[in-house]
Amino acid sequence: MPLIYKICPDSLWRAAEAEGRFDGAAIDLSDGYIHFSTGDQLRETAAKHFAGQRDLLLIAVDGNKLGEALRYEPSRGGALFPHLYASLGTRDVRWVVPLAQGPDGSPVIPEDIA
Repeated sequence: MPLIYKICPDSLWRAAEAEGRFDGAAIDLSDGYIHFSTGDQLRETAAKHFAGQRDLLLIAVDGNKLGEALRYEPSRGGALFPHLYASLGTRDVRWVVPLAQGPDGSPVIPEDIA
């Protein structure tokens, strides 16, 4: 399974690192699962949900480590998005990088992703 991605405010992620787990952002807690995107979905997710926000991080997770709590479910236009029905252990994170903000206000996704 390829990597899946979460865009997260730096302060929220740093708190999760201190706890050893990420329970989700406000939207995740409200929906009952942690929203992720595949590499192909990431740019649209960034533009649609994170435009104008600063101090964001991109978190990459190996979906194979998440077991049955990870489900691909229809969302935007019927596309299957990865949803995690559990907390994310910070030990399951492959890497974390800061995201720059582009001229249109959207986070700039690294070129080597999708």
